[in-house]
Amino acid sequence: MSSSAPAARPLVVSADEELLDDLLRLLAAAGTDAELATGGPALRRAHRDAPLVLVGADALASAVLRSLPRRPGVVVVTAGELPAAQWASAVELGAERVVVLPHDETWLLARASAAVRSPVERGWLVAVGGSCGGAGASTVATAVALAAAPGVLLVDGDPWGGGLDLLLGAERADGLRWPDLAGLRGRVAGDALLAALPEVRGVHVLASSRESPGPVPDEAVVAVVGAARAVDLSRATPTDGAAVLADADLAVLVVPGRLRAATAARLLVDLPGSPWSAAQLVVGRVPGGLGRAEVADVVGRPVVAELPHDRSALPRAERGEPPAIAARAPLGIVARRVLTAVRSGVGQQAVAGSR
Repeated sequence: MSSSAPAARPLVVSADEELLDDLLRLLAAAGTDAELATGGPALRRAHRDAPLVLVGADALASAVLRSLPRRPGVVVVTAGELPAAQWASAVELGAERVVVLPHDETWLLARASAAVRSPVERGWLVAVGGSCGGAGASTVATAVALAAAPGVLLVDGDPWGGGLDLLLGAERADGLRWPDLAGLRGRVAGDALLAALPEVRGVHVLASSRESPGPVPDEAVVAVVGAARAVDLSRATPTDGAAVLADADLAVLVVPGRLRAATAARLLVDLPGSPWSAAQLVVGRVPGGLGRAEVADVVGRPVVAELPHDRSALPRAERGEPPAIAARAPLGIVARRVLTAVRSGVGQQAVAGSR
């Protein structure tokens, strides 16, 4: 029986205890620990093999470090602005960046996560939007997330929707909301992110804030959806969530069975360059309204599921109870049909840029 060699750890070169504490904390959040070395054979070996080398500003004058051959993946870390002489030393080392803590913590966390990440199977990404206000996109997205649980990240893309945590009954649950994470960029450690978010019934939710609502930068949304299984884009306009939709395995547009809602969906789908151009439809049944075939004909897109009127949905939402997803519950049936569609590859050829 053969055993694989342990994964190489990032190398940290510093004798600054406060800086070491900060770096060890960040590396732990990235799902790894550090190899510490300041000289000798251990430094040479780790400098050669480490996926990332973090050099404290205090070590820039080290003759041993400066004698080592240049390599990619060297980052200089400092707690304050570097003087000109230390900047010159960083350039001599071939550093890809000088990181100033705590300002650049998010970037360093993402960089460390990317350096140590092993190839893993990517989760499905379902983007859910509505053709008009009140279509039920938030409820459908939440039901899909609950049906796919555990291990699901539900991301709220609507800063003015009141917060998806309300639909899960998690408005008082401890955890971060979008204002706390709006500065995220690049790769993010999935485990660390999930651990920081509220969780209900196996669904982690990244919700908007009712105290300080505001637009969420596209870069921040892109940074967290790598682990996402259901993404709520309930304020569906031709420009909302374009970056997310381009990477989605399946885009779902919720359309009430009314002529105006179906016409609005057709305009949304037909707009040149629209990210919803290849969406599948969930048709909300309306008494006396259009049927699924009529909506499909107006919009020009196939229907993946039809949502009957669910008399329990509104009372449950007002009581702060998650949507019912039992086998015979209307939302449960819709959620499972959406999951069947994405798992069978319906969206893989339908959505531009899908995996």
